Amino acid sequence: MKQNPLLKLQDFGQSIWQDYIRRNMILTGELKQLIDQDGIRGVTSNPAIFDKVIAGSHDYDSSISAMALEGKGIEEIYQTLTVEDVQRAADEFRHLYDSSDGKHGFVSLEVNPHLAHDAEGTVDEARRLWGALDRPNVFIKVPATKEGLIAIQRLISEGINVNVTLLFGLPRYRKVAEAYIAGLEARLEKGLQIQRVASVASFFLSRIDVLVDPMLEEFMKNDGAKAKTASELHGEVAIASAKQAYQIYKEIFAGARFKKLIDKGARTQRVLWASTSTKNPDYSDVRYVEALIGPDTINTLPQETINAYRDHGDPAARLEEGLEKAGKVFRRLADLDIDIDQVTQQLEDEGIEKFNKPFDSLMETLKEKRSKALEKDLDS
Repeated sequence: MKQNPLLKLQDFGQSIWQDYIRRNMILTGELKQLIDQDGIRGVTSNPAIFDKVIAGSHDYDSSISAMALEGKGIEEIYQTLTVEDVQRAADEFRHLYDSSDGKHGFVSLEVNPHLAHDAEGTVDEARRLWGALDRPNVFIKVPATKEGLIAIQRLISEGINVNVTLLFGLPRYRKVAEAYIAGLEARLEKGLQIQRVASVASFFLSRIDVLVDPMLEEFMKNDGAKAKTASELHGEVAIASAKQAYQIYKEIFAGARFKKLIDKGARTQRVLWASTSTKNPDYSDVRYVEALIGPDTINTLPQETINAYRDHGDPAARLEEGLEKAGKVFRRLADLDIDIDQVTQQLEDEGIEKFNKPFDSLMETLKEKRSKALEKDLDS
């Protein structure tokens, strides 16, 4: 019988996380089944996911009604619902966290996306969520904005696990790693332990190709050298970016500065491949999985990509293949007057807005459900 390709990925040092959470999947044992049968080693959440599951199901209606009748406001209801889901999921993973000495079994919860450019607000909310969750195997998701870098360093220094999200560019990644290391150093200076402080750096990949591919397609409509270059780069930029990011990861965390922290028990800030569902129907539905398999990495997949990889995945260590080619991609983009730094900044700005909108939509959904519960109570 063919081995489950999802389980086989572990042989290459890669962990698969599910990019989805819903109360019912925890209560019915579906999450436990994914852990046991597919080797899922973590879960991520975001405002878009919670908007979809709370607005699109009845899983949460009774809890919302009960809290409404208790006089709780919208934001308190939101935090209670999301914290409860993450706590339940973290408890499902706790045995994995303990048996792996804290390497696997994490669940992530994001700070309010409207705080993306507010360092102090991010720190305050992250502290509040960390305290409310009260689980060692959780991450607080903080965006990799310039203000987020300040928050990341502070939170790591306080021993709060951070999943750095909305990360697109390589220069910004270096600063993210720097913030993590500086946070650990600050914590050591205060005489505090760093052995169980954890962080991951989440690169959003498919969105890069979604933005860059149409630019390349404009060149491909013509003839000549630029059309040839564009054709060769089409669909390759995100994967090349990830391959280069992994080389930076190896460089930084094998360096002398981090070696001093390893001697004190520090863990590397693993890279995590996010936004890995295929958006272009012309591409393989496991494109952003197959090319990025390597040691000490994480790939967070939506359910449909998990199902696809279980069905026809072909695991092999490919993350360090074609490094010379990947290293030339950004230079070749510049030949086409495509500024990758401008591209990644645009993606960061759009990414924040893509989380703000579902967050605001969810607040409206909770407001409506709360109002209906109160009206029903008055009528009864």
